[in-house]
Amino acid sequence: MSKKLELIRNIGISAHIDSGKTTLTERILFYTGRIHKIEEVRGGGDGATMDHMELEKERGITITSAATTVRWHDNVVNIIDTPGHVDFTVEVERSLRVLDGAVLVLCGVAGVQSQSITVDRQMKRYGVPAVAFINKLDRQGADPYRVMEMLREKLGHNAVPMQITIGLESNLEAIIDLIKMKAFYFDGPKGENIREEEIPAEHLERAKEYRGIMLDKISMYNDEIMEAMLEEKEIATDDIYKTIRKATIARQITPVFMGSAYKNKGVQLLLDGVSRFLPSPLDREYWGHDNDKHEKVQVFSDPEKPLIAMAFKITDETYGQLTYTRIYQGTLKKGDTCFNPRMQKKQRVGRIVRMHSNDREDIDAATAGDIVAMVGVDCASGDTYCNENLNVSMESIWVPEPVIELAMKPAKQDDLVKVSKALNRFMKEDPTFRVKVDEESNETIIKGMGELHLEIYVERIKREYKAEVIVGQPKVNYREAPTIPAAYDYKHKKQTGGSGQYAHIVGNLIPLPDDSAETFIFTNKTVGGSVPKEFVPGTEKGFRESVDKGPLAGCQVINCSIELTDGGYHPVDSSEMAFKIAARGAFKEAFLASKPVLLEPIMKVEVETPVDFQGPVQGDLSSRRGLLLGSDMRDDYAVIIAEVPLAEMFGYSTDLRSKTQGKAGFTMEFARYRPVPSNIQEQIVAKYREEQAKGNK
Repeated sequence: MSKKLELIRNIGISAHIDSGKTTLTERILFYTGRIHKIEEVRGGGDGATMDHMELEKERGITITSAATTVRWHDNVVNIIDTPGHVDFTVEVERSLRVLDGAVLVLCGVAGVQSQSITVDRQMKRYGVPAVAFINKLDRQGADPYRVMEMLREKLGHNAVPMQITIGLESNLEAIIDLIKMKAFYFDGPKGENIREEEIPAEHLERAKEYRGIMLDKISMYNDEIMEAMLEEKEIATDDIYKTIRKATIARQITPVFMGSAYKNKGVQLLLDGVSRFLPSPLDREYWGHDNDKHEKVQVFSDPEKPLIAMAFKITDETYGQLTYTRIYQGTLKKGDTCFNPRMQKKQRVGRIVRMHSNDREDIDAATAGDIVAMVGVDCASGDTYCNENLNVSMESIWVPEPVIELAMKPAKQDDLVKVSKALNRFMKEDPTFRVKVDEESNETIIKGMGELHLEIYVERIKREYKAEVIVGQPKVNYREAPTIPAAYDYKHKKQTGGSGQYAHIVGNLIPLPDDSAETFIFTNKTVGGSVPKEFVPGTEKGFRESVDKGPLAGCQVINCSIELTDGGYHPVDSSEMAFKIAARGAFKEAFLASKPVLLEPIMKVEVETPVDFQGPVQGDLSSRRGLLLGSDMRDDYAVIIAEVPLAEMFGYSTDLRSKTQGKAGFTMEFARYRPVPSNIQEQIVAKYREEQAKGNK
């Protein structure tokens, strides 16, 4: 495979649930000759190639991102098909972290939905340039021009049409390319034979109008095109391509392509667009962190320089761990020894494979710009691998905090080993999945991003590890926070024959703003050695430990800043331990004086329901303490957007189905933390006190 870097494209296909990402990927694999038979996501056959897990085939959703490599003309395209469900948000997050470009797939009927907004936010976070593909234009109610408007209004994209369609819905016939000014028809049973024709006379006027709109938008980024337009001169096609490519890579415009993956229309033209407009590894800037010099260093896509690669996803297989790796700089060879800065140790790479969904082919080496997998290397998601003489880490992946937890235990004691093996593996693979053992009840608690997230993992334990588990009721991860500043002045004194314990600390507890990046800050403001230096770390440790389990209801404390301003010590009886105990006591005293509140996770919920059921659905959301933010009409469907506390959303899918005869669907994602109403706070606190009292007996 020729290793010309400018011909490599690393792209992700991301979108809202059910916009047709996996169907589109399936078509891409077919047209590039990777597979010889198209499978559908739903309905007979083996299920889509990229959905290789049993669960994915059954539910018709994508759970884990799958990688594959295809050839399109001269280009090598590494593709990652990512899940749309917000519960698997980390899959999208880590894929976008290592990709150079993305295809944002939008449904031609629904347009920009809540998940499209989330995915777009993730693209912005990593500065990933994108092209948009408006899919499902064969469906009733499809309107690509309205979707482009939504792209501009809701996502702030400078959407520029590259194409328009001939016909829509069941009459979708062909695609007009506005740059070449030709009509493309997709003949043959699978649309594999592309026929290029002149634009039919009745569509010519509209095509000229939209070409004008496109040239107008791109002329902002090229003075020569602007001049040529003013002088009404012919504009060279090459100039148009170059300008669009440059503006797309700079995220100034988003080229928009159209079609229907299911009806095999427009996919090949989208592939042309990916090759033409999305960046190669040479077009993007990458930065790492030099751990020796503590500074940012630029990483270059050069096969000759020392190796820097990043492990972005891990799966455990029967033959050991499979580590998906993006190579940023240098060359990785089979049998090489690499350095892992986080673990501070060297590791040998035994095998390197190129992935195609669940199949793999062995290769001897991979160079800058490649996405491959290493076999049998022990590391964690987000680790960097570099040359033995370097100590550079790539910026790691942003991981959101879990919002929901469940208690679980094996049905049979004999399965304990299997379950703990499964939980360890899932934790390693998915940074948003956490496991802890509750010290009081000795129960295993699993935490995640939503009900579906945890449900899938429980299901996987049953299937992949043949272990039955008993699952408790889902619980919400509440948080505690102070609302007003409070001072503390706390002495810890204990005298028991021989040396005693003595520590005295004085200071303030101050609430942090809701949007603060840090959840807890400790500042030492003592002067003149009132608290000796060697006791300050112990004091900080005491405060930090107190934050894990707040005094109000045993939840994590956030938005809290502690200042240590003064104190006192005893030359013999003071110790680090004494100051640690004093800090715990001081925290409890100050926190309870700061009028603390309980905060609960609020979810942004988007319900799509037939208009007939709009009233009952809105009423139901309000009865769940929901705040209606607005609604939108799409043909005979209403889209209701609301913010609802997570505590009120358990089992919502069943209720919604029964209220709407199974015709409505919904998505939800975490929005923010908000104070719990006082009557509910009292109930939660009372329940916590009761459990504490029981535990102390």
